[in-house]
Amino acid sequence: MQKRSFNLHKITDKRDLTDSTFVLRMERNGLEFLPGQHIQVGPPNGIHTREYSIYNAPSDDYLEILVREVENGLVTPALKKLVAGDSVVINDAVGYFTIEEAVKQKKTFLFVASGTGISPFHSFVKSYPGLDYRLIHGIKFAEEAYEKEAYKPSRYAACTSQDEGGDFHGRVTGWLEQNPVNSDTLCYLCGNCDMIYDVYDILEKQGVKSSDIFTEVYF
Repeated sequence: MQKRSFNLHKITDKRDLTDSTFVLRMERNGLEFLPGQHIQVGPPNGIHTREYSIYNAPSDDYLEILVREVENGLVTPALKKLVAGDSVVINDAVGYFTIEEAVKQKKTFLFVASGTGISPFHSFVKSYPGLDYRLIHGIKFAEEAYEKEAYKPSRYAACTSQDEGGDFHGRVTGWLEQNPVNSDTLCYLCGNCDMIYDVYDILEKQGVKSSDIFTEVYF
């Protein structure tokens, strides 16, 4: 097995979305990827890296990741301290949480995310303008609806569990129980494992085949 190598990528911009969440934009340096794939990212002088779904589209001349700082984490506190002009280490993009070319204009898609698990869906929407999708985003507070202006309001629903500032007060599971999906929908789930298990069960009960449910588990 060929060992994956890390390369330095300079940070060109950093935009804060909340007190703990931010987007890092970095030089692309020729790195190729498909929407939905992820890279490993870490500070240049550290020994730890973390996997991040790529946030932007392959047509962009840069790379972006959406990061939420985890208190006492091994990577995110170090990334939060970095600014434009600093560098990070990145390896090649990998992963199979992607949309097949043959179906992207023929099927209806349901995207279900929790927290920063919205990253690959941001890439999908930026990459495929004609996609027929609905995006359900599970968050605690309305301020965590990260850059929701990227999605058409009719296609995006923020499910807020700790305040009533979103589009639906409750969890994504509650939204799905009140809004059943058609059984031929292709469903992509990204976020924490508890959400994925619960949503998977609901979708199967609504008649979606397991072969039409795709998952990407975040920690």
